[in-house]
Amino acid sequence: MAETAMSVTPYWELTFDADGDADPRRRERCLTGAVRRGVRDLVVFAHGWNNDRSAATRLYSRFFEPFPDLAPAAALGYAGVVWPSMRFADEPIPDFPRALAAEQPTRPVLDKDTRQALLETFPGRAAVVDRLARLLDRQPDGPDGLEEFGRLVRLLVEVSGPQEGYAADTDAEGEPALFSAPVAQVCEDFARALGRGPAFSIPNPWDGAHELLRQATYYAMKRRAGTVGERGLGELIGQLAAAAPEVRVHLVGHSFGARLVAFALRGLPPGVRTVKSVTLLQGAFSQYAFASRLPHDPSAGGALRGRQRRIDGPLVCCHSRHDSALGTMYPLASRMAGDDRAVTGSGLGRALGPRWGAIGYDGIQAVDGTRVCPLSDVLRGRLPASGCVNVDVASVVRRGGPPAGAHSDIAHRELAQVVLTAGRIG
Repeated sequence: MAETAMSVTPYWELTFDADGDADPRRRERCLTGAVRRGVRDLVVFAHGWNNDRSAATRLYSRFFEPFPDLAPAAALGYAGVVWPSMRFADEPIPDFPRALAAEQPTRPVLDKDTRQALLETFPGRAAVVDRLARLLDRQPDGPDGLEEFGRLVRLLVEVSGPQEGYAADTDAEGEPALFSAPVAQVCEDFARALGRGPAFSIPNPWDGAHELLRQATYYAMKRRAGTVGERGLGELIGQLAAAAPEVRVHLVGHSFGARLVAFALRGLPPGVRTVKSVTLLQGAFSQYAFASRLPHDPSAGGALRGRQRRIDGPLVCCHSRHDSALGTMYPLASRMAGDDRAVTGSGLGRALGPRWGAIGYDGIQAVDGTRVCPLSDVLRGRLPASGCVNVDVASVVRRGGPPAGAHSDIAHRELAQVVLTAGRIG
């Protein structure tokens, strides 16, 4: 297969496995190459859910394309993080080929592309994936089929080893209800949220079973993102700081990639101050991750509380109300075990209350001193030099169909300018 062309140079790929271990050859190429090429500002981008390296590279090429024109005098270098995540094939990506953004099927089945992605993302569990596909296709009547489906979903995403302990965004989090609540109820909630079937009808729980599998998979991706960020990227930035302390690092992350770069702050070696900005694009993690105390539980705080102080510059959170993946499905999937409040009607994210909000939908919350900055000001170069900053980008991040909405609508010149302004580049 031909290599995906990159729009900028110099560019390096940083590859990590699910436990955060870096490919040593690619790591060394970046470390030595940044010095040899005289890079002053290195922009490191981490993708969210992508099925393969090619899709991730295509995203990086599109996003980085405006940078040389926007900052022609800057000594820029670029790095793309490639880590094992996946995207369900029914989720559209604006401006990407149909092969990467297939139309949503009319019936909740496991299409061949998503099935292949599951096999690659969860190696050694082919029998589980095959049985899940058969159950979705047959949709047997009665509770036994759904219970088996739920048990297989849990088996698919269970993990042991280095990734344990990286799923929580706050101290107050327990196991999500999608793993502990009655499977039929969870599937019915998801089916209702998707709005399938005639109005006022009883939802078919199998319509929500496909979403249960999707959300459980994303729970596993969320856990991996934290692992790769802290154990992998944070350590690599420390190595770069030792090899080239003059290189200014700017972290950018989309979706779970935003969680990845945020957790990299937790993995930075003591004393490293080379991270000059962090930009979160539609971050798929809790809006309270950086909070010292949770509004609904003052005895608990965020998993990243105080980590914004590891940045020698601003932490910029771009959020959009057009992101259905984060506005509806994320809070529904993030409910704590034992929370049996009914979920009905529209606006499910709001119905569940603000404690379930995603950082890419509502912005950073409950962090003292957080500023709100209009996108128009950022595009004119006006942005606080430090601290947490929320930027509403709904005027730009607004395209995309169900079920994710505008979640992946991030390849915009305006967002490239946000990154450059945050990093004081050029």
